[in-house]
Amino acid sequence: MGCYVLYAMPASLYSAKARSYLRKQRIAHLERPPGDPRYQAEVMPATRRWIIPVLQTPEGALVQDTVDIIDYLEQAEVAPERSAYPQTPVQLAVAHLLELFGGEGLLRPAMHYRWNFDEDNLAFLFEDFTAALVPNGDEPARQGVFEYASTRMRKATERLGVLPGTIAEIERSYGEFLGLLDAHLGRAPYLLGGRPTLADFALVGPLYAHLARDPHPSTLMKRSARRVWRWVERMHAPSLDCGEYQDQSGALFGDDRIPQTLRALLAYVGEEFTAEMLAQVSWIDGWLAENPQIADGDVVGGKPDRRALGTTVFAWRGHELEVAVLPYRLYLLQRLQNAFADAPADSRGQIARLFAEAGVEALLRVRPRRRLERRENVEIWGPSQDPVLDAGRVPQ
Repeated sequence: MGCYVLYAMPASLYSAKARSYLRKQRIAHLERPPGDPRYQAEVMPATRRWIIPVLQTPEGALVQDTVDIIDYLEQAEVAPERSAYPQTPVQLAVAHLLELFGGEGLLRPAMHYRWNFDEDNLAFLFEDFTAALVPNGDEPARQGVFEYASTRMRKATERLGVLPGTIAEIERSYGEFLGLLDAHLGRAPYLLGGRPTLADFALVGPLYAHLARDPHPSTLMKRSARRVWRWVERMHAPSLDCGEYQDQSGALFGDDRIPQTLRALLAYVGEEFTAEMLAQVSWIDGWLAENPQIADGDVVGGKPDRRALGTTVFAWRGHELEVAVLPYRLYLLQRLQNAFADAPADSRGQIARLFAEAGVEALLRVRPRRRLERRENVEIWGPSQDPVLDAGRVPQ
């Protein structure tokens, strides 16, 4: 029997999330790049698209998507005391909110700081990308692959709303985020206390792969938010790696508590991301209404490699942004809503009040007329449901 194999690459945001989890949980594994011939021969026929990360189990099964990878390993390998899932309802809801934001809400600064600083970044990115995509390739092959990949990524950057008129505000917003996270990490080594949770694994994706590795943003992080950079380093150690903190018990904050420094970070999430998620859900509901032929089990977008359905517009920090609609976000949003629905009644009240204070309360209830699910490593449309599209108060 073999060991786990992670098909991933250092430059990949979502690879960083899965890799960090494997390392922090001390799960033995090998990492192979997508340029390995086995990826083309074994992985792509099963996933039906070029996508990373993908985990291959010792038995040869393939698990794609960071959420599914973590959930698979939680069941197969991880003791309850090391689980990435907080055991108390308020902290679990916060972890799911930051899971959504970490994977989707930091894409603008991640892509901006990667693709808009060629003088500092380009030579590094060329070597980084081609080493994973065409290992041992000759110079023409490397040039061709990098030109194709970088062109696609620059177009994706624009579809996230990163344009000349928004860059200054993106940089101000990211600076605010770094300051808030740095302040919070002054009191605890991880987002929810003494050990990493879903929140940490999600945030480390953009903060490692793009913002702590690429030369320009790496220097920015080290200069302006040393504790954030240190946390990125910590998230790749197989131990807690928190000698500078007095409490090294590995315990989360007691009494299901959310400290004020984390509440301030949640308020940032509310300002930065709530309007965008509401616009995405509303657009998807309208698209589903216009396509009543969609049935349970249909592949989202009609084919596995179609990640976006269209574009939507929303107000963001004094700008009107037009961005790609990414249905996968519903999958993460539903996990937050499921955690809220499963919480005891008194805890639901605490969560609703905390989320209202942060300006994210609407995310506990907003939904389109169909669920989004995953089956056999592909996003599919799930059952019909009553849509909720307003941002009204959540019943407690």
